[in-house]
Amino acid sequence: MKQLVDCHVHLAALDDGANGCFVSRKLLRSPLLKFLFWKHGFDVRDPVRTNAKYVADLVAELRASQHVAKAVLLGMDAVYDSGGRRDDADTHFLVANDYVLATARAHPELIAGVSINPQRRDAVDEVHRCADAGAVLVKVLPNSQRFNPGDRRYVPFYRALVERKLPLLSHVGFEMALIGVDQSVGEPQRLRVPLDEGVTVIAAHACSFGFLVYEKYLPAMAELVERYPHFYSDVSATTLPNRMSMLWRLRKHPQIQQRLLFGTDYPLSVFHCACWGRVSFSALRELARTKNRFDRQVRVCEHLGLKFGSVGDLLAARR
Repeated sequence: MKQLVDCHVHLAALDDGANGCFVSRKLLRSPLLKFLFWKHGFDVRDPVRTNAKYVADLVAELRASQHVAKAVLLGMDAVYDSGGRRDDADTHFLVANDYVLATARAHPELIAGVSINPQRRDAVDEVHRCADAGAVLVKVLPNSQRFNPGDRRYVPFYRALVERKLPLLSHVGFEMALIGVDQSVGEPQRLRVPLDEGVTVIAAHACSFGFLVYEKYLPAMAELVERYPHFYSDVSATTLPNRMSMLWRLRKHPQIQQRLLFGTDYPLSVFHCACWGRVSFSALRELARTKNRFDRQVRVCEHLGLKFGSVGDLLAARR
């Protein structure tokens, strides 16, 4: 029986006039989004059909997985100015929490992971509203949402997360998929403030720096694992060529593997090149034949000898 929960699956949507979502023209012109639209057969001129197809394709691939039973569906909050007001001019990608919650309610395989920028003036209220509506974690991307997670002004926000038993899933490393401004706020050391407040923190992408083979955050990751029993990291996007060297390094750190959670970073591709020269030819052939992205992520990690859990235990604690 498949039991894994993918804690890092993105919901994406075009503005259909009612869902509260948004993708800027600048982002739509980016090579990554052009590739994803081409690969999945999306049509920017037909938001309703494209949004429905995105969810249908995700659910179909999840149901076909041999290993993964459920996925935490992630939203993306806007940029907010210093007064806590939404900054539409600098917001390039927005997936509204209500859209995330409604989509998760419509599909038993999906679990709502909302996004709340702590810079917004109603951040604490939004934590409680989303928790009451069924959210199981909060996702942030400081590089693109333009805030420093280590700023103590957000302590009330972090304490609200603790009160509602909501883990914080935070991007770590260089941000390439979306438009990033201050890449330094993706440093794992910035997560000490929420950790000191008792927040269960999940650092995305195995704390990979995300810039080819340079993995400067590994010592910080090891220190956070040793110091904070409520610090975790997910393996999302770690098979991408710019992050896969972290997988090789983690093989030598079993103490870190005890805090690894399963994730993919869907809809991004899952590659098996991290296994080249490290597994048998028959194993490589099996990986190449595995088209399901959830299953390929599982099998790449298994072939490299990496152990990971799922976010299931954390969600059980929330409930």
